[in-house]
Amino acid sequence: MPLLQTVVEEIATEMRSRLDRGEVASYIPELARANPAAFGLEVIDADGEVALGGDAETAFSIQSVSKVFTFTLALGMVGERLWKRVGREPSGSPFNSIVQLERERGIPRNPFINAGAIAVTDVILSGHQPREALGEILRFLRFLADDPDIHIDKAVAASEQRTGFRNIALANYMKSYGVLDNPVEHTLGVYFHHCAIAMSCRQLAMAGRFLAHGGRNPSTGLSVVPPGRARRINAVMLTCGHYDGSGEFAYRVGLPGKSGVGGGILAIAPGRASIAAWSPGLDASGNSHLGRIALEALTKRMGWSIFGP
Repeated sequence: MPLLQTVVEEIATEMRSRLDRGEVASYIPELARANPAAFGLEVIDADGEVALGGDAETAFSIQSVSKVFTFTLALGMVGERLWKRVGREPSGSPFNSIVQLERERGIPRNPFINAGAIAVTDVILSGHQPREALGEILRFLRFLADDPDIHIDKAVAASEQRTGFRNIALANYMKSYGVLDNPVEHTLGVYFHHCAIAMSCRQLAMAGRFLAHGGRNPSTGLSVVPPGRARRINAVMLTCGHYDGSGEFAYRVGLPGKSGVGGGILAIAPGRASIAAWSPGLDASGNSHLGRIALEALTKRMGWSIFGP
């Protein structure tokens, strides 16, 4: 058995037997139904070798991992003008904090906290109807993953819309400062729905491959984004992708990564691999507890940290 598959299977077995699993997100009622015993891991390396373990084929709500792809789309639409709407610095605050937004006059700290992702969604929505903007996001993910079956979990989207009062407050606050151009309810509708996209570790690792290979799809050789843009997306993932746990993730895992409260993590080993991990139990910062531990083990065993062995 190849080394990578052996390592992934060993890690999956270790994670399935652990008792410290974190707490499943309950503030979105539909997410509270996730199985806390689930764990999946998939790695796709530069040669296209696929290694998987555990529940890697089970679809889950990717939540904020979708923000990597909306961020990529928005950069493609408006380029550097995006930074007039949103910053690119770590927040050091919870992902749904309104305090920082008030202090900084409605400009979100980065594209991956909730306020920043809502602002990015507003950019994608401009000039479109909500259904068209959402269709563009879905088409992009299906194209990247080479899988037409990626879909939106409508029950999760409805659950978010019923309970997303903090996000509604964030959006209205940004609207008062002119950060959002579109009607708040339209922007939030697209935001809630793209966070409710369901994907498996396999699909997510496939979708992230362009970030591991300088913006190029290694299967086709075609460019998805320019190399410089891929590098910048990875940089923001490294510094901001795990909210106020981003420093801890960089310290322990040493890779660009983006988490979601559904328990998923997309991690990028530049030049080497695209990696997706999933375990629904979260730590205090809202990141997958076992997902981070598994990725730390993977980078140690494979020597993949961007900071060296």
